[in-house]
Amino acid sequence: MPIVVNLDVMLAKRKRRLGDLADAIGISIQNLSILKTGKARAMRFSTLAAICRELDCQPGDILEYVAGEESDGNAGEGA
Repeated sequence: MPIVVNLDVMLAKRKRRLGDLADAIGISIQNLSILKTGKARAMRFSTLAAICRELDCQPGDILEYVAGEESDGNAGEGA
């Protein structure tokens, strides 16, 4: 997928742990881990806003578009 989630980078920059962030934003550590590893297929704007609030960053610090990444085979789905 051409969207890369850089949550692990921001956690390291802010010297925060995944579990602490999960508690602070009210999301399970399992769901936050899915986001961190890039395996999530979607993210709510409210979750993204809560992450940005807690890590004092912008959405672009968390999400990155990388051209040339292979498609997951679902091109055109939901468009």
